[in-house]
This record gives sequence, C-alpha cells and structure tokens, in this order.
Amino acid sequence: MKNRAKCKLCKSIIESFHATDLVLCSCGEISVDGGEALRCGAKSWENFLRVDDDGREFSVSVKDSQGDVSGNASFKIPTRATIRAQVKEMIASYENLPAHALQQPVTHYDLVSVLLLLEASLAAES
Repeated sequence: MKNRAKCKLCKSIIESFHATDLVLCSCGEISVDGGEALRCGAKSWENFLRVDDDGREFSVSVKDSQGDVSGNASFKIPTRATIRAQVKEMIASYENLPAHALQQPVTHYDLVSVLLLLEASLAAES
C-alpha cells in the first residue's frame, strides 16, 4: 500500500514517495512521511483518511502505549519529566555518534550543548 492520505478539511490527497518525503495537505492538518514506512501525522485524527491503492478511503485508529487515542481524544501536554527524559535521550544519542560525525560543519557538539542547557533549565524549574 502506498503512503497516501486525504484531509477531510481541505480535501487534499497527499502521498509520500520516499523515506525523506514529508508531505502536508494544503491546510496543514495532516501529513504523510517516509514513503513505504507509512508514517503519518494529524492535528486531529478525525480529519485523516487513509487512501488505499484502489482509491478507497477509510478512517484510521491511532493507538499509543496508553490505549486508543483516535479521533475524539484530546492532546495531552507532556510533563516536565517526560520532556527531560526525551532531552536526555537525545543527548545520549548524539554523544554516541562517532567523533568525526560530531565535527561536521553543522556540528552536533553545538546541538548537544543546547540540549544540555535545556535539560539543566528544565531541571532547575522543577
């Protein structure tokens, strides 16, 4: 199946063709990404329809580790602890890059520095 979707608001049909192809509908409500990886996103899943290879449209059911969050679920604001954990994970992933990767023109050292600062500031405000 192709990574194709339709927005119920603007009626745009969008498709992602390859791994780095992020496509948004004309109103910005939904997106598809990653080509055959079938990644997608939506501000509200009620407005997202998957379109199969035959052009048929169908609703999706979105689930996360807490259970069903499809359509009518509200957005949950992450806690400081969750944000800090994510920043720490990002820091660790960058610190594990080979030395030559960290020294490229767009240096990851700069990004790690910013993430460390962000993590420290979140810790101070808790």
